[in-house]
Amino acid sequence: MDKIVIGMVGAGRATELHMHALHRVSGIPLRFKTIVARRPEQLLPAKEKYGFEIASYDFNDLLDDPEIDVIDICTPPYVHEDMVVKAIQAGKHVICEKPLTGYFGNESDVDPIGLNVSKTVMYEKLLKSLEHLENVIEASDRKFMYAENFVYAPAVVKAAEIISAKKSRILYMKGEESLKGSSSPVAGEWSKTGGGTFLRTGAHPLSAALWLKQQEAKARGVEIFVESVLADMGRVTPSLSEYEHRHIMARPNDVEDNGTVILSFSDGSKAVIIATDVCLGGSKNYIELYCNDAAINCNLTMNDMMTTYFLDEDGLDNVYLSEMLPSKRGWNKPFIADEIIRGYTDEMQDFMEAIYYDREPKSGFKLAYDTIKIIYAAYMSAEIGKRLYLN
Repeated sequence: MDKIVIGMVGAGRATELHMHALHRVSGIPLRFKTIVARRPEQLLPAKEKYGFEIASYDFNDLLDDPEIDVIDICTPPYVHEDMVVKAIQAGKHVICEKPLTGYFGNESDVDPIGLNVSKTVMYEKLLKSLEHLENVIEASDRKFMYAENFVYAPAVVKAAEIISAKKSRILYMKGEESLKGSSSPVAGEWSKTGGGTFLRTGAHPLSAALWLKQQEAKARGVEIFVESVLADMGRVTPSLSEYEHRHIMARPNDVEDNGTVILSFSDGSKAVIIATDVCLGGSKNYIELYCNDAAINCNLTMNDMMTTYFLDEDGLDNVYLSEMLPSKRGWNKPFIADEIIRGYTDEMQDFMEAIYYDREPKSGFKLAYDTIKIIYAAYMSAEIGKRLYLN
């Protein structure tokens, strides 16, 4: 192919991150043809900002265009599965934001579903959705690319290099993504997101932990898998008064605003994954590895590449320091080359190379499948109050 022709669906924060990274792709010619979204106040500015040729309100315009090679799905999660299936069946390669799918309710459910539908039912329905998606993707020659940036973050990639070279055993891992809430207007609704903060943010360190254990397994020539999940989920922000709530954006209706999950692997190792919507001071993203012959700490944010101190915010209106930062005054740790440090640039480089050179991406369907299956197993574990063993 002369150029990879890209269609985008969505015009929010995920689209912004993907497009900034796509504009950094080198060595592969790209053409940004059509962007689709529902709200004109987002769609039209996004078309101009990112350099798309066409703005549309109809997803079918992407499916029906024979020039479009790949569709990048950056929508709320409740439409992911339907869009993935339609795009693959239309002969398009697919990039899909997390999560791959989830449970979003049916007509017989009592609202709000996050409080009234059993997580056991949700888990069982999810497994059927995953089976359907797997069948559709396996029946096609199109590539499915899972937009998990953590496995492309330079620190995580370097950790994998070290583990592979030393054939280290990862004995214990800790991973976290926490912030003060989400900018998405549907983040507090299970019917739109399929879960709360553990799905929205915990998916990232979870995927990184799963991927790192697989790099260990490959280096050592063994099989390692998750045997069981033990979880606790909570909703603490509804207990706050309006005054107490003033610094926190999280407004969960029927989803969790904090979650802690313990993974037990088949080799006896453990991982603890934390996600909260009650972390002030910017977003916290890290993975820590305790190995038999090494200790490795991967700080994606906040890191110490730069520190700033401001007495006021004069002249800083258009200066981006970090995600979810309530004030630029005082001491801060700005995000430097955020698209690179958090993995977005190498993620999109890998995806475009996978399409252009017809090879498999580093982050594909298996990682997407395993991540959402474990998240829903964690929701079920938290509800029944005991460890859940996976098949």
